[in-house]
Amino acid sequence: MLKYFTCIMCPRGCEITAEVEDGKMLSAQGNFCPKGQEYVFQELTSPMRNIASSVLVEGGELPLASVRLNGLIPKNRIFDVMEEIRRVKIKAPVTMGQKVICDVLGLGCDVIATKNVKAAE
Repeated sequence: MLKYFTCIMCPRGCEITAEVEDGKMLSAQGNFCPKGQEYVFQELTSPMRNIASSVLVEGGELPLASVRLNGLIPKNRIFDVMEEIRRVKIKAPVTMGQKVICDVLGLGCDVIATKNVKAAE
């Protein structure tokens, strides 16, 4: 059976056609680098994703600070993690790289700030 994927490993977004049998990849075509085949294999066995979002900042010069995970989580847990992120309010100042949530939901990834937000004057 043929399955079609759009690789998300880089901005190129290769359209990959994979021949799959019993959940196993037999071949793949259309990827411009080895990451494409790795992506298809991962999608077939255990799809993983990263998340970028924002959290509320109290007393900051900006109302929000951008955040992201420092690793990958199972695709089916995205909404659970987003719910945890939505609950968070942090106090200014916020520094890039600051851990906002440690080991979110026990998935082995931290939510980290990706923007500095100074305290309001």
